[in-house]
Amino acid sequence: MFSVSVTEPGKVAIVEIPDPEPGPYDAVIKTELAFLCNATDRKLIEGHFPGVEDYPLLLGHESVGIVDSVGEKVTTFKPGQRVVGGLLLDPKMSGYYSGWGGFSEFILVKDHQAMVNDGVADQEHGWDELFQIQKVVPKEIPVEAAGLLCTWREVYAGFRDFGLGPGEEIIIFGAGPVGLSFVKFARLFGMKFIGCVDPDQGKREKAIALGADNVFAPDDKELCRLAQRRGRPLDAVVDAVGRESIINSALPMIKMAGSVCVYGVIDAPDINLAKNSGPYNFNLFVHQWPTRAYEAAAQEPICRWIKDGKLKFEDFITAEFKITQIQDAIDCVKYGNALKVALRF
Repeated sequence: MFSVSVTEPGKVAIVEIPDPEPGPYDAVIKTELAFLCNATDRKLIEGHFPGVEDYPLLLGHESVGIVDSVGEKVTTFKPGQRVVGGLLLDPKMSGYYSGWGGFSEFILVKDHQAMVNDGVADQEHGWDELFQIQKVVPKEIPVEAAGLLCTWREVYAGFRDFGLGPGEEIIIFGAGPVGLSFVKFARLFGMKFIGCVDPDQGKREKAIALGADNVFAPDDKELCRLAQRRGRPLDAVVDAVGRESIINSALPMIKMAGSVCVYGVIDAPDINLAKNSGPYNFNLFVHQWPTRAYEAAAQEPICRWIKDGKLKFEDFITAEFKITQIQDAIDCVKYGNALKVALRF
């Protein structure tokens, strides 16, 4: 079968590898659609994702496909079902390391619930927390929306990790796919005020279309005067980019015991915190890895939003390419104004 490999930092190629060898709790998935992750995949391609040093690797972690076959102990998945979250986690036998391997013609999902029921959901039996989010998608959910569940479930879970809820007032730094998902979900959750900051005018306009009350460029003087102009500070600031400079810019904006919520991998090993610029009491949440139980639980309410027409995949997809055009897709993301870029198999 074919797969997408980062053969060395900066170089990507379509390669031939053996078909996956499923175990008794595995289902084999034939990939339909995948998405480039603007942050993780870019860092893996460029060669500076924290903790990943071994190349060549197989790329991709946002994918959806159809169940082709199932192992003898699988109870959750059936042939013909659509499943999100399939990966190829252990491809070393093919001479490649894992960059999660979701951009492969065939991928695997593990039946988490069957392993729990059989009392083997532990590392000794090959269980991983990732298996909790490998889930069947209702047939009425379009394949594009099913693929976006990879991003949307993480963002939805982030609200829970950050303790954000209805009636609160927040501002979001970054209007990429994650930042705009925070904007849209904040509106659907019933937040009272939603601001968004991004250097790109087109993305700021998109944030307004998805529910932001106000948008700002990073150097906008009105942003610095926001709390004064509104007569009160914010409950929280969400850093959907992961930068020290944004964290420190956020501190003067939040109320006493307010929160700075960092989503995603921070771009430096150390943070210098200008704590005196914020209130005496504040919370700093650093969410660099999903809470899998929350992420899995997010699928059902998100699917309800999709079915009700409240959440539309068309609002988030900038471009689509055939998987064989992987380099064109990567170049599209590099331009900086792309949202989600789809890869059709």
